[in-house]
Amino acid sequence: MSFHEDLTDIEIENFVDDVDKTVQEQNYDTAFQKAISKIREYPTCDRLIYSVILYLEGALTLYNVPAVEQYQKIYETFYKRLAASEIPEIRDTATSMLISYARNRGDFSEAEELIDSLPFSTIDREEQLAILYQRQERYQDAEKIWEHRIIKGITDIQIALINLLETALHEKREKDADFFADLYETITRQFCFPEWMRCNAHLQLALVKKDKRGSLSILQKMLPSMKKEWDMQNSPLYRHADGSGCTWLSGRLAKTFIDELANNEEYSFLREDPEFEDLITQAEN
Repeated sequence: MSFHEDLTDIEIENFVDDVDKTVQEQNYDTAFQKAISKIREYPTCDRLIYSVILYLEGALTLYNVPAVEQYQKIYETFYKRLAASEIPEIRDTATSMLISYARNRGDFSEAEELIDSLPFSTIDREEQLAILYQRQERYQDAEKIWEHRIIKGITDIQIALINLLETALHEKREKDADFFADLYETITRQFCFPEWMRCNAHLQLALVKKDKRGSLSILQKMLPSMKKEWDMQNSPLYRHADGSGCTWLSGRLAKTFIDELANNEEYSFLREDPEFEDLITQAEN
């Protein structure tokens, strides 16, 4: 039984911030236990469960949490529950996460069934709302929607290009892979995304090719830029975006990436090179 029926959006936001602070100052498992305890206190509050579980899911990667399977097994049970939520945003996101889980463990029939269960609509609610705001001369509200659309659209294109690059490499089409990497860098630059992000595709390409010189050259540009502040509002494209957490996130990503460089098998062929060791040392300071 629920001790309380619901929490306000502000209360949920503050609690997620508190969970994040616990991860940073203590550890992931302590934050996880705190989150589960709160969910038990408010078991009918879908927005709380949705916000907390999505945060914890993302933090698994951000903080290089070991033995993620023990947590993901629990998160999947919450996604199954949220997939029946009356709130469309929560229901659709939870279903998407269940599709990802099924796909990652190779259960393709379950993934396909979940995809078929997704609702279909030709009406773009967000676009219609932005156009309505413009007609009402609520220009800032309209701009916020269009800015969000640009960020999401470019992110979708980046994901598509990375997948096209991987497919080209699997099929030994190196010229196509080079083309996709170049296009990824161009689009990322043109739409004012962080400098380090422009290197992602070319780094992946260099790693697959075991190109030591190319990988080190990219890392020399990438690592220092990860520590730079990305002020989204400096660009006219994102002047209403809330970039308050970008500086901290860049620093956190840099630390996570350095940990991967030092421990991930993907980078093992670089570790014998003194230049690589110098890069790691400089990045850690």
